[in-house]
Amino acid sequence: MAFKRKITVSDSKHTGASHLTLRQSFLPCCLVTILFFLWGFGYGLLDVLNSHFQTTLNITASRASGLSAAYFGAYFICPLTISGWILRRYGFRLTFVTGLGVLAVGCLLFWPSGVKKSFGGFCGSMFVVGAGLSTLETAADPFLAICGPPRYSEVRLNLAQAVQGVGSFVAPLLASRVFFAHTVDNDQGLKNVQWTYLGVACFVAILMIVFLFAPFPEITDADMGLQEVEVADHDSGPLKKQYTLFLGVWSQFCYVGAQVAVASYFINFAKETGRSAATASDLLAVGQGIYAANRFIAAGLMMIPAVKPRFMLAAYLGLCFVFSVGAMNTHGTASLVLLLMVFVFESCCFATIFTLSLRGLGRHTKRGGSFLVSAISGGMVFPPMMGAVVTAHNAHLAMAIPMMGYVLAWVFPLYVNIYQRERMDQHRATTVGVEPSAHQKEVGLEKMASAEQVEVTEAK
Repeated sequence: MAFKRKITVSDSKHTGASHLTLRQSFLPCCLVTILFFLWGFGYGLLDVLNSHFQTTLNITASRASGLSAAYFGAYFICPLTISGWILRRYGFRLTFVTGLGVLAVGCLLFWPSGVKKSFGGFCGSMFVVGAGLSTLETAADPFLAICGPPRYSEVRLNLAQAVQGVGSFVAPLLASRVFFAHTVDNDQGLKNVQWTYLGVACFVAILMIVFLFAPFPEITDADMGLQEVEVADHDSGPLKKQYTLFLGVWSQFCYVGAQVAVASYFINFAKETGRSAATASDLLAVGQGIYAANRFIAAGLMMIPAVKPRFMLAAYLGLCFVFSVGAMNTHGTASLVLLLMVFVFESCCFATIFTLSLRGLGRHTKRGGSFLVSAISGGMVFPPMMGAVVTAHNAHLAMAIPMMGYVLAWVFPLYVNIYQRERMDQHRATTVGVEPSAHQKEVGLEKMASAEQVEVTEAK
């Protein structure tokens, strides 16, 4: 299949992209995976900024959570409104270009915010950054879930999320070694942040040009409807009856809220065990590194036919709860080790919730993806609650907030393992994109017939 450089495409047209093979989907998936590093870096830096601003700008832990609220507030607004509309109206390519443009503007806004040392300015800048990244993610997560053979959906998204984890690992490490190594208590750290976001803006501008002109497949709702008929031999039905999607949105909201809360106040938690700010930042980098590494491992495990994603999600979310309770009720090094184990088992949760929720949506896939990306706004709700408990009591007690999130999120894997086993396993076992399908064979025969007609005409 040759990818054409079309800027837009109608969602009602069949492009044939629902039957992309591994080889055909490799290059576009790699291109989109670059974006995951971008918002992994932004998210990882956010956790360090949260703690640093408490010192530099003399604000409380609960007020510092305003950064997270601004960043994830954009995730609540954009995917369900402008980002989702652009994706359905104009396709993946234009959504990527739009998201990159907004992200570049947000990065540039960090400069005047740093000059004025305005926490409100930083929150506004972070909201614009979140708007750009949420627009990108509205397209990127569904794209990776559906670009290529359906049976490898979880593998593709987990690998991309692992690259995002690498960005989250690099950001706090860079912050502790470069930005705030000798500038924890002065304004130079803010200037370093300004230059960093300026560099990110330049890199994003280059990516805009790449996405605008690179050959790229467009997968439409019509393509996904056709694929669903081929995989499960039935239509997906009306959107209001997609109960798996709605439970997935709830689970994603609670899980992301818990994950962001843990990362946002990890440094506060580590300080309570006697670690310095620089050491705590290094430990956060270790946690993010473990998180990224285990995403690669999870993706590898999902390549094994016997290891079903629905089983892994139930086990991993359950263990997040177990280790968060352990961290909450211990002290010193033991509590830190237990909290790092939470990072281990958070690894595959987001991507697996996302892909399992999209299973069987067919023509509703893009809209469903928008709902799931908007659920990332859970990161706007849980950190302020945890920050309030940190300010009033301590970070160990505040671990009860993310612990509650893991429990609430566990409803979804429980549901799919009991009531949606057949639906999940159908998409896991399908050979669409792996072996030539009936649709592809028909297209091939039509092309052969057309070629024969041309030969006959020329002979006459």
